[in-house]
Amino acid sequence: MLVDKYNMTVEENLFLAKRNIVDSMWKSANLEGIAVTFPETQAIYDGLNVAHLRIDEIQTINNLKHAWQFILNSIDANIDFNYLSSIHSLVGANIVDSAGKLRTFEVSMGGTSWKPELPSMGKVEKLLEEYNNSISSKTDAILTLMCKLMKMQIFNDGNKRTSMLVANHELIKNGKGIISISNENKIEFGNKLISFYEDDNKLEELKQFIFDKCLDGIEKE
Repeated sequence: MLVDKYNMTVEENLFLAKRNIVDSMWKSANLEGIAVTFPETQAIYDGLNVAHLRIDEIQTINNLKHAWQFILNSIDANIDFNYLSSIHSLVGANIVDSAGKLRTFEVSMGGTSWKPELPSMGKVEKLLEEYNNSISSKTDAILTLMCKLMKMQIFNDGNKRTSMLVANHELIKNGKGIISISNENKIEFGNKLISFYEDDNKLEELKQFIFDKCLDGIEKE
């Protein structure tokens, strides 16, 4: 079981998140294969367009901005399906069919022949109940929730973005840091995520990688 890596106040964690919101958006966009630089992400955040990007790519980045603003403005909210749906509705606005709705058809996953089962409200509620009743450290419970949400593929698309935003909401709410996947780590993260898709026993390895390489916060003496 992972121990808590950081122990900040909510105010400290909110300050860190707000200071790094463009960086988090930039890394999330690159994780989705959008070739955008940090200055270009800042420009889009500020309301400008970037000529070489497609309209849907700019929309994806703007959606991340709106989703981040939503979680930061609702940091005291409890996690339930309605909250997950609200985040995904922002992540998928104008780019994902039936944004915020449970996936109702089979999907294939890149890099593997494994396919996720169809989600159900019962499965989602069970996962959230497991999270709320976990006796693990808060960080361990949050990383477990994030990884399992990614594997469940609740929505038609944008599940990694939504799962990471949910995890960041819970991390910030509890003063435990911020998750982001840098360009340097995205290949190894992708490989470990696929391994977890194919084998539940790979969960701890994936969580440890995220904990070591992708979780940041403010160290206290």
